[in-house]
Amino acid sequence: MLVYQRRMMEVLNKGDHQDATSRACDIFLSALILLNLAAVCLESVESINREYNSALVAFEWFSVSIFLTEYLLRIWSIAADNRNPAKTPLGRRARYIFSFTGLIDLAAILPSILPLIMGGVDLRWLRVLRLIRLLKISHYSSALEDLFSAVYEERRSFAAALYLMAIALFLSSSMMYLAEYEVQPEHFRSIPQTMWWSLITLTTVGYGDVFPITPMGKVIGAFTALMGVCTVALLTGIVASAFSNQMARREAIFEAEINAAMSDGIVTLDEKEHIEELRERFNIPEEHATAIFALLAEGKKHK
Repeated sequence: MLVYQRRMMEVLNKGDHQDATSRACDIFLSALILLNLAAVCLESVESINREYNSALVAFEWFSVSIFLTEYLLRIWSIAADNRNPAKTPLGRRARYIFSFTGLIDLAAILPSILPLIMGGVDLRWLRVLRLIRLLKISHYSSALEDLFSAVYEERRSFAAALYLMAIALFLSSSMMYLAEYEVQPEHFRSIPQTMWWSLITLTTVGYGDVFPITPMGKVIGAFTALMGVCTVALLTGIVASAFSNQMARREAIFEAEINAAMSDGIVTLDEKEHIEELRERFNIPEEHATAIFALLAEGKKHK
């Protein structure tokens, strides 16, 4: 039983280039997710929905059956995951069900099942909820995990930048309210209402639907735009730097693991499997990993 569960887990999870079955499953599920997104968008066009409603409904139920089968198989096969911190099969299944990916897998199914359980549900909301299926690609891409991890690592710098932006938001809103209330009470009726103008100006969007007309208001608006450029650039720089530092740390850890495995001159099968798991988890390309191996091997020859 464990052999079948482990094999099913390998097929459903992101596969390597040598496992043709796993790669085919990854491509099929990814394509199905993208087709679902296209179908949801097309359903919102009344003429298309009216003409192809039966085909769209049939495709939706086909997709739901596939996603439901995948979800149940993941729950069944996760019991064989030895890397899971939980010790018992029940604990491993519960850990998956309540994990981010497990909740996304469940949310991908619920919008189509809810109308059968609850009548009178707004179909527009259900259509939008079906777009959550896009997040299922996180099974095969670590982009969201990398983003959250990078922001978490730089949380103090990120919080400091958000604090500066909050100061700029409140200052510009209150100053603009004082400058423009008398001449534009419909747009700058209160400080909370003025925050709309301040926010879109600070984020450099500037819709132009609300703008100052007094000389003092224009000066405040100019300073607000300059503060917006600085704060947005600061936030962007923090995230970019966090991504760069995270990749550098991962490569350093990966290189250290390879170095430790090659220290005795022999890389065992267990060490190879561990390094491959680390490479996949850190999302390091095979060509890059091969280059690191070659460089370390060349360095050991010259010692």
